Amino acid sequence: MAADDTTASEGRSDGEKDMDLKTPPPEDAEGHGDVETAVAPNPSEEPTEDSRDGIKLKCSVIFLCFYGFMSSIRPGEAFITPNLLSSEKNFTKQQVSVVTNEITPVLTYSYMVMLVPAFLLTDLLRYKPVLIIQAISQVVIWLLMLLGTTLLHMQLMEFFYGITMACRVAYSSYIFSLVNPVLYQRVAGYSRSSVLLGVFTSSVLGQLCISLGDVTYYTLDATCLGFVSFGLALSFCLPWPKRSLFFNRMKNQEQKELTGKAAQAELEKMNPKQGGLSSTSRWRDSVFVHMLLEVKNVVKRPNLRLWSLWWIFNSTGYYLVLFYVHILWNQVNSTASYNGAVEAAATLLSEPFLELSNLV
Repeated sequence: MAADDTTASEGRSDGEKDMDLKTPPPEDAEGHGDVETAVAPNPSEEPTEDSRDGIKLKCSVIFLCFYGFMSSIRPGEAFITPNLLSSEKNFTKQQVSVVTNEITPVLTYSYMVMLVPAFLLTDLLRYKPVLIIQAISQVVIWLLMLLGTTLLHMQLMEFFYGITMACRVAYSSYIFSLVNPVLYQRVAGYSRSSVLLGVFTSSVLGQLCISLGDVTYYTLDATCLGFVSFGLALSFCLPWPKRSLFFNRMKNQEQKELTGKAAQAELEKMNPKQGGLSSTSRWRDSVFVHMLLEVKNVVKRPNLRLWSLWWIFNSTGYYLVLFYVHILWNQVNSTASYNGAVEAAATLLSEPFLELSNLV
């Protein structure tokens, strides 16, 4: 009996050993589970591609609004006409006709001439180069206001002022290349509000400097030169859009065009007799022809034609009347100028209507 018990105990001990070999220890099981949880990705912790694009989009819109605000701060802009008629320049009260007939109209007509080319180049160059050209023009304007003394200097200043105003379309349409069409109205309201806030801040600052600070026009011009130089530096930091409305489509369309051109090149190699037609096709595919075709399409559509004509004559007429009113006010009261206050009030009144338009 004792022998049987010992053999049974030995058999049980051998079975338990076999079970111990087959069953993994709990520590290993827990450690293996930890390895699985460590290796398995957690979707809540890793940012997805959509979230990264959303963050990048928000940063781009915020930076664009900041650029619009800073580039709009020009405290001396509302006082250009009083500056030209002041004793700091050569255009005194006896030369009011020179300012009225030979300086101010240059702005209006240069603006009218540059509007259509600026719009087409904005889409062709994808916005950023046109914004850089606008910032450079602003620097040239205030350099001429700071250092210029002759009639030619002031006419050049007004010419570059017209270029600057024509290039504003680049900032207005730049935002559309960054976001989806669903967000066009909202982000356009943000960008426009940042510009209006900059104009309001600039007008208030300029009026305070003239009325309370007893600041000279030379100092005001130097301040504007500093702000526009900072805006020029910001323009180089703007993100470069990958697409535009007309000349730069999406990537898949570009690839289709490339494949089409490659196929056309192969056909020309196979049929050398058609080589004479290649120059004609290249001319038709040129950028200049595309620009003319876009203008032709605009002219054909009554709504676009009416809107374009209204925009051109409304903008140019507004500034022509505005600067003429500045000259008349200088004749009425040359000792006090409230151009900054009037500009600030007009900007402040336009902001509620802009917000209402965003809700429609």
